[in-house]
Amino acid sequence: MWTRRTFFKAGVACATLVFSGARVRFADAALRTDKRFVVLTLRGGLDGLAAVPAHGDPDYASLRGSLALPKSGAGAPIDLDGFFGLNPALHNLSEMWREKELVIFHNVATPYRDRSHSDAQNVLETGSTKPYLVNDGWLNRALQPLGLDTGNGALAVRSSPPLLLDGAARVISWMPSRVPPADEDFLARVGFLYAKDEVLAPANWQRPNGQGNGPAASIALLMEGAGKILAAPDGPRVAVFDISGWDTHFDQGAGDGQLTRRLRALDEGLAALKTTLGPIWKRTAVVAASEFGRTVAVNGTGGTDHGTGGVAFLMGGMVAGGMIHAEWVGLKQRALRDGRDLPARTDTRSVFKGALADHLGVSKSQLELSVFPDSGATPAFKELFRT
Repeated sequence: MWTRRTFFKAGVACATLVFSGARVRFADAALRTDKRFVVLTLRGGLDGLAAVPAHGDPDYASLRGSLALPKSGAGAPIDLDGFFGLNPALHNLSEMWREKELVIFHNVATPYRDRSHSDAQNVLETGSTKPYLVNDGWLNRALQPLGLDTGNGALAVRSSPPLLLDGAARVISWMPSRVPPADEDFLARVGFLYAKDEVLAPANWQRPNGQGNGPAASIALLMEGAGKILAAPDGPRVAVFDISGWDTHFDQGAGDGQLTRRLRALDEGLAALKTTLGPIWKRTAVVAASEFGRTVAVNGTGGTDHGTGGVAFLMGGMVAGGMIHAEWVGLKQRALRDGRDLPARTDTRSVFKGALADHLGVSKSQLELSVFPDSGATPAFKELFRT
C-alpha cells in the first residue's frame, strides 16, 4: 500500500523501479479518470517576449534593443503566424504547434499587480485574487470533485508538495535518487556575484549547453522519471513540476544567453515527458505558467525586471492547438502598463479553469465555489480541447 509518506521514504527504490522500466504499483488503482493533467510552475517570472516574441510588431526591435531576436537567419524566431514566433530554443514546442498540440496565451497574468515573487506565486498557486487570502492550493481543491483525493491521484515532483498541491486532499511526492545539479538561475547569480573578483571571475559558472549535467539534463531527468510514474495504468492522473530559473535581471541574452539555455532545457524536458508518456500523451494536457512577466525594455545590466503580462502554454495530445490568444495592444509606450510592462489582458485562472472544465470535467459550480472562489467574472476558456 503506497501512501504519501511511504512513497517518499522509498524514494531511492522508487527511482530505481522507475528508471529501470519496472512498474510501480499503487493502491486504489480504480481512479475516476484515465486522462492526465500536468501543471508546470515557472518560478521567477518568465519573459514572455523572449519566449514568444512579437516579431511582427513595428516597435519590437527598437524597444527590446539588445534582447531583440533578428528578423531572419541564425537566431531568428520560429514563425507561427507572421506576427508571433517561438524562441528558436523551443524547437520541440514548434513541432507541437505544427501538430496542433499547442495553444499560447500572451498578455496573461493573475489578478496580482505588484512585483513581489513570493506574493505573486502565492496568488498563482492558491487561485485567489490577493496574496495569503487562503492557505491551500487550487489544484488540491480540485482533486476532491475529480475523485483523485485518496492519496495516489496526484504527484508532486519535488521532495514535498508545493502550495499548489497542498491542502486537505492527500497527494504523493517523488524525486529521483540522483539529485539534479544546480539550476541555471543559481549559477547565473553566483557568476554575477563574483563578476569583479580577479580570481573567481574567470571561472565558468555556466553549465554545458544542454549536455551532460546541465539544466536540460536536469529537467529532462525529472520529466522522464515522472512521466514513467504517470504512464502507469494505476498511477497518478495529476502532476506538478516546479521549474525555477526565470528571474533574469542580468545577462539575460537574446539568442545565446542564460534564458535561451533555460528555455532549451524546458523544451527538451517537455519532449522527454511526451516521449515517456507514449500513448498516454493523447489523453494528456500540460499547462505551463509563471507568476508574472517582465519589462519590455532591457535594463542596465542586460536583463529585464519584474513586469505584469507574460505568457502561458497549453499543450498535449487532447489540445485543439495551433492558436494564439493575445488581445495584442501593441508595444508603444502608451499601450504598456506603467509605460514599461505588457498589460494583462487574460486572467491565468481562465486558462486553468478551461483545462479543468473541458479536459477533466470539473463543473462550473465547483470551479467557482471551491476551486477558484470569487472567479465568477473570470470565465473559463472554451474550445481548447478536441472533441
